[in-house]
Amino acid sequence: MDIRKQDWKLFREKVPEWQELYMEKLLKQYIALLSDESSYASKRFWKLDEKIKKDKRTPGVQLQLDKSEMEIDTAHLIMDGAITLDDLSDFSKEFQDTVNSLIERFN
Repeated sequence: MDIRKQDWKLFREKVPEWQELYMEKLLKQYIALLSDESSYASKRFWKLDEKIKKDKRTPGVQLQLDKSEMEIDTAHLIMDGAITLDDLSDFSKEFQDTVNSLIERFN
């Protein structure tokens, strides 16, 4: 898979933006979890702990930028809900098609 320079440059610019938006989404989920007074505080605490441990391993939170992994990482960002296919509109058609193929293969 030959990565175009423009796609790689755009990916490096977009990832921090995407991650910030995704982490904002996660924080809202954490607030909702902590605000749910229908369960015990201890249950909410441990559920939050488990969720944070899981979430911090996702590419929407932590991603090592590697040109050779860009398409796979993008597919994972989409499958994890950090971004959507619409977020790829500025990328080349070839890149978008490759990411779509990877998503289909992973699902």
